[in-house]
Amino acid sequence: MSVLLEVIATTVADARLAAEAGANRLELVTAMGEGGLTPSLGLIEAVIAAVEIPANVIVRPHSRSFVYDADDYAVMLRDVRAVKAAGANGVVIGMLTADGEIDREGLARAIDAADGLAITFHRAFDETRDLQEALDVLLGFDVVTNVLTSGGKPSVLQAESIIRELVRQASGSHCTVLAGAGLTIDAVAGFVSATQVQAVHFGSGVRVGGNGPAPVDAAKVAQVRARLDAKRS
Repeated sequence: MSVLLEVIATTVADARLAAEAGANRLELVTAMGEGGLTPSLGLIEAVIAAVEIPANVIVRPHSRSFVYDADDYAVMLRDVRAVKAAGANGVVIGMLTADGEIDREGLARAIDAADGLAITFHRAFDETRDLQEALDVLLGFDVVTNVLTSGGKPSVLQAESIIRELVRQASGSHCTVLAGAGLTIDAVAGFVSATQVQAVHFGSGVRVGGNGPAPVDAAKVAQVRARLDAKRS
């Protein structure tokens, strides 16, 4: 089976280019420079109408931290319901307690609001005190189908052994380790071999000039797709 390729889209044009060049799934965000914030409802609806591939939408109300108060949750739960109503494939969320653990109660509330949508827990995961313990918590939630992680490092390429261990820990479960942050076209095949990941996530690495705010570069997406397909056993 080929490795799944998820690409960040910040515009309808990004979404179209990524889909045409071989991405399997989109993560739809705005404010990529801030790590991704909740996109507008208009953008969500337009992207879902424009492409055939699944779109997962980030729900993140601000970039101050991943520790949220009651007002933040009120906003997030409204956004999760709106994403569901817009026809998205899933939501991308993450919430922590002040002491660096996954906020189980907050996650449960978001899951309830998502009403059956696929849940990706985003790189808030990388800020937890203990990644393996945090993954165990996520494995306890049946609808959490992905965890996006760089293995707690600025670049996932610095965390091959950690990613390999997380993949082993999640093996046979409902949850896929989605490796992202710092992946490059040249490194992706070796990284997949070394870690055995089944899903990779690209942002800046498939953009014009390798620049986060720039448009998706379809040729780069196609190169990644080709290298992943060449790995197919």
